[in-house]
Amino acid sequence: MRFRDRRQAGQELAARLLEWAGSGDLTGVTVLALPRGGVPVGAEIARALKVPLDVLVVRKIGVPGAPEVGIGAITGDDPPVFDRIGLEAMHLSEDKLGPDVARERTELHRRERVYRGGRPAVDVRGHSVVLVDDGLATGVTARAALRHLRRRDPQRLTLATPVCSPATAAALRGEADDIICLHQPKRLRSVGEWYADFHQVSDEEVLQALRELHPTV
Repeated sequence: MRFRDRRQAGQELAARLLEWAGSGDLTGVTVLALPRGGVPVGAEIARALKVPLDVLVVRKIGVPGAPEVGIGAITGDDPPVFDRIGLEAMHLSEDKLGPDVARERTELHRRERVYRGGRPAVDVRGHSVVLVDDGLATGVTARAALRHLRRRDPQRLTLATPVCSPATAAALRGEADDIICLHQPKRLRSVGEWYADFHQVSDEEVLQALRELHPTV
């Protein structure tokens, strides 16, 4: 079953999280979405839980010649997180990817300026954090985001996504306290194949969601 769009996927994911919140296992929630694609999904969750939405900007480091294939990711000024097995299989090194890391770091800081406008990152210490993306293939961006958040000492760290690879979900279990994924197809060729509408989300769409759901934007 495919989702109509990210909004519908977010609504279905929100329904699952509302059941969990109703049991008392999810309190004091902060919703953080990975822009751009995770923002429409996270917006529906924030609406349902009646909590603010914010973003955590992460940039994927792609394979040279195939940038859509993630081999690493960066968050803030953290060091890159790489798929070590993938690096070895493709005979790549961190040094060789240095220019790619620098380029993506520049774009990461640009997006932070656009989305935050000087506003500091949300303090997640002691909060239940729900990190949201529109889907996980390799999971390298989610891994970088989860490690970044873990260092900020949340009370509970939950990764929520509409669709993911079973192998990726299993590999990330040590990074999050909980992983909620609505669909785990045995063969996930791409996240986009699970959406009828998988258009590229714009900066303006991200900003609109933040204006609606974050009181200080």
